[in-house]
Amino acid sequence: MAKDRLAQLAEIERDIENLKSSPLYKYRKENKFHAVIGEGDPHAKIMFIGEAPGRQEALKGRPFVGAAGKVLDGLLESIGLDRQDVYITNIVKDRPPENRDPQRDEIALYSPFLRRQIEIIKPKVIVTLGRFAMAFILEEFHSPQKDGKISELHGQPIPIKAPYGPVTVIPLFHPAVVLYRREQKEILKEDFRVLREYI
Repeated sequence: MAKDRLAQLAEIERDIENLKSSPLYKYRKENKFHAVIGEGDPHAKIMFIGEAPGRQEALKGRPFVGAAGKVLDGLLESIGLDRQDVYITNIVKDRPPENRDPQRDEIALYSPFLRRQIEIIKPKVIVTLGRFAMAFILEEFHSPQKDGKISELHGQPIPIKAPYGPVTVIPLFHPAVVLYRREQKEILKEDFRVLREYI
């Protein structure tokens, strides 16, 4: 009998916890951080993918629980969704130092785990949060829009073909943008409404 989705996700968690080849592993251990694998419904129709965990996420071992997470929770609530209804993860599963952008080699190292998560959960909708996640997913699924800018593609449903069937990618700005540019909140709220038809 095939392993159930929770068991398969737990296997990924163990693999990442023991990923000593990661350049971020030592930093995790030195700071008593946790790897941040992902959380939510393993049968979710909608999967959110960010770039990498921040400090609060690394301390708690959960995605989007800091200030940007509060913004995301509010956006989910605005369309009648709860965190438990979706699955939330990042490309890179460990916190990069000083909250810097994930590097190419880090994305390459951690992306097979994200691929496995997508294959297990089989979401109908993938919502990318920020330019790194958008660029990775559109490239991964050979989308004609893969070279597009987030400033042009945000809020637009993009059809792609996953091995398990058709998927809609919806690129969004990262919720953290609201913390620095308040005017972006309305844009994010507007873009989030596109998700309503997929609930």
